Amino acid sequence: MGRKLLSTITLVMLLIGTMPGLNRVQAAGGVTLFTPYTGLSVTPGETIDYQVDVKNSSSSIRNLTFSVEGLPDGWSKTITADGRDIQQLSVQPDGKQQISLEITVPLEIEKADYAFTLVADGEGSGHAELPFVTTVSEQGTFETELTTEQPNMEGHADSTFSYSATVKNRTAEKQNYALSSGAPEGWGVTFKSGGDSITSVSLEPNGSKDITVDVTPPKNVKADTFQIPIKAATSNTSAELKLEAVITGSYSMKLTTPSGKVSTDLSAGGDKVVDLVVKNNGTADLTDVSIKASTPPDWEAEFDKSTISTIKAGEKATVKATLTAPDDAIAGDYVTTFTAETAQVSSKSDFRVSVETSTLWGFAGVLIILAVIGGLYYIFRTYGRR
Repeated sequence: MGRKLLSTITLVMLLIGTMPGLNRVQAAGGVTLFTPYTGLSVTPGETIDYQVDVKNSSSSIRNLTFSVEGLPDGWSKTITADGRDIQQLSVQPDGKQQISLEITVPLEIEKADYAFTLVADGEGSGHAELPFVTTVSEQGTFETELTTEQPNMEGHADSTFSYSATVKNRTAEKQNYALSSGAPEGWGVTFKSGGDSITSVSLEPNGSKDITVDVTPPKNVKADTFQIPIKAATSNTSAELKLEAVITGSYSMKLTTPSGKVSTDLSAGGDKVVDLVVKNNGTADLTDVSIKASTPPDWEAEFDKSTISTIKAGEKATVKATLTAPDDAIAGDYVTTFTAETAQVSSKSDFRVSVETSTLWGFAGVLIILAVIGGLYYIFRTYGRR
């Protein structure tokens, strides 16, 4: 009896072992998940795209579904394959498929490390898990940002100050920002993007845009430091930024004479000393002021000093110029252009010179005329009686 029972049990066990369906269940398992980057650093609002290999090392097809466990509140996920959302994935025996796991970090979040797990589930022992750790590298905000790396610039009153700024939408909605300025009266402020003037920018959530802010001071602005506030605003969010322009002074000069008269006369072959006055009409000192002249052909111009080292604001300096006309200069009016110049500004003055015939040539002309008259008189007296 005991031997018959033992034989019966053995036969049942053999039959169970040869059933095809139970054979596949026994062979189930061997599902693995792999991606090389399981620990990444991100910023608030960023989306991470993990490419995950799903491998079936068993001898049976595995139909797998996927889930993410432990995903922090406010985070979102998308699981796709070949660009499509998937509900289930079939992997052939000893085969491999790839899925994409997209994780979006919210904008409003604490700076910390966060852990979650990708889970693949199939029939039988077709189960695998892949843990992730994500480091949020900065404190998240839920607002608009308007920033610049260089808020302070220095230049003279004729300069145009160009600042680079960035508008960033750290809200969860698309925003259309109006750009404005609270610059002092007389100042010009222009917003540009890609070389074009703009008055607004439209940004998607977590989007950003670089803009250029051109600031032009008013004429005759005094040397000082000026605040130029700018703003990017919508009906429910805004950001402000203060730019700073340091005016070193305005540059202006005038080249003239002590009396204001810009004409003189001289004789051919003669010279004349002309007093020139360089006036600094600006609010900044003028340095290394060079003096030069553009004369008619064969004329000469010499200066007692061709460079003035410094002319303080509101002051003036005098230079003596000697003009020399060539000996064969024809009587008439000639123009010499004097120029005073620095690296920032210059001034020109056209000086008219009237040339008179030399008295020596006048006497020579009279003598020639007298000689001609005397010759004619001699001829008439000598040959007129014949």
